[in-house]
Amino acid sequence: MKKILIAEDNDSNYILMTYILKKYYQFERAKNGQEAVEMTEKGAYDLVLMDIKMPIMDGLEATKAIRAALPDLPIIALTANAFDSDRQLALEAGCNDFLSKPVSSDLCLKTLKNFLGE
Repeated sequence: MKKILIAEDNDSNYILMTYILKKYYQFERAKNGQEAVEMTEKGAYDLVLMDIKMPIMDGLEATKAIRAALPDLPIIALTANAFDSDRQLALEAGCNDFLSKPVSSDLCLKTLKNFLGE
């Protein structure tokens, strides 16, 4: 089973993601960008779902750090900021794709399957 890191500081958003993913994937949580960077350095993940607005280190900084160490790891931005400029910033930071909150379970699963080669 593929393993996903969910970088999400908000409990209710994390619970929603676990509800969407629990039948199909294993997952772990990072509560801020710094934790996400540290966890990807230590663990083997197949994909990262990255919230953009997080404490300590935001998702854009975390994505840049993870991308420098793991250039092939798929990172999907997951954010309530759904403007084109936010999408552009996420892609420039190194995200492979962008999902807006509240996320549709169908679109989320379709996107993950695409990047995980399923």
